[in-house]
Amino acid sequence: MDMMSQFSLEGKVALVTGGAYGIGFAIAEALAGAGAKIAFNCRDEKHMTQAISDYQAKGIDAKGYIADVTVEEEVLALVKKIEQDLGTIDILVNNAGIIRRIPMTEMSVEEFRKVIDIDLTGPFICAKAVIPGMIKKGHGKIINICSMMSELGRETVSAYASAKGGLKMLTRNICSEFGEANIQCNGIGPGYIATPQTAPLRERQPDGSRHPFDAFIVAKTPAGRWGTPEDLMGPALFLASDASNFVNGQILYVDGGILAYIGKQP
Repeated sequence: MDMMSQFSLEGKVALVTGGAYGIGFAIAEALAGAGAKIAFNCRDEKHMTQAISDYQAKGIDAKGYIADVTVEEEVLALVKKIEQDLGTIDILVNNAGIIRRIPMTEMSVEEFRKVIDIDLTGPFICAKAVIPGMIKKGHGKIINICSMMSELGRETVSAYASAKGGLKMLTRNICSEFGEANIQCNGIGPGYIATPQTAPLRERQPDGSRHPFDAFIVAKTPAGRWGTPEDLMGPALFLASDASNFVNGQILYVDGGILAYIGKQP
């Protein structure tokens, strides 16, 4: 058996939600590099225009669509349009998400619900929309972008941790319901990744020292650094490819070792 051929995605259609930048963009780039046809969504024209330019700069002919993952009618229309333009979706990457760092007692119910809606309900809606086509085709890959907060709590992220913990269990439930249909649903749990979202946490202080949170994360990570979006490319390719056909319902934590480490003695 040619092992490397198992990682080929030639002829496959991949939808990466929130794939305009950051982690989603890096994963889409990895899948495109293995031969997949890429579709992505975002919610406004400004991000779409920039994303299309960024994909073109990488030599990737990605198809971009305006759609809100929390609105089922928009997602169903998105999936139908992708099927018309590219073919039935073989790979879904549920990447779209937000975080609100607000102490729990100061967070409004509306703010809590917004995070849950995008980070948990959105993946449910998108998976529900693509699974029938995957069943008809006889195979499918769903990758949910979970988090270390699928396992750990931390102050100010009650909504995010709740959503990502729920997404971990949605991953396992999709595996349970549709494994016999040759659909593999797994998650990637990134550690702290250097993206525009986390840039404020890495800003140097006026005296040139690290931001306190930056220093904390580096000290807690055996790898001694933040992750990069590129660190997620290999794991995503593995979970999207035939190499993972007997891997189902798992969360692959890509965190530089944080979850395995109790930390240095003071």
